[in-house]
Amino acid sequence: QVQLVESGGGLVQAGGSLRLSCAAGGGIFSINAMGWYRQAPGKQRELVASITSSGSTNYADSVKGRFTISRDNAKNTVFLQMNSLKPEDTAVYYCNANGRVLDSGVWRPLDAWGQGTLVTVSS
Repeated sequence: QVQLVESGGGLVQAGGSLRLSCAAGGGIFSINAMGWYRQAPGKQRELVASITSSGSTNYADSVKGRFTISRDNAKNTVFLQMNSLKPEDTAVYYCNANGRVLDSGVWRPLDAWGQGTLVTVSS
């Protein structure tokens, strides 16, 4: 079973930086896109940034120019560098990976989520 393990969350003052990491492991799989989502209290989960295996990226308007997503395909790892953090960036950040996974000799769609890591930005 494919698992995503996140790290790097924490408490930071406004204007500070954090770097999130997410590594995929377990089983035989092929990942196409990886991304970061976040969910603030009382709000729906939203896409923060995504990146394909070829390196194409997509960002939410609210983080453009402040956040940078990157990945290491060889290590099935995705990173989110977050700079100039604002209190409104406070949320639980979730890693996502989609592609396909080998299950009992059959390739099946993969849509995996991490457990979430809390990012708190104080004013």
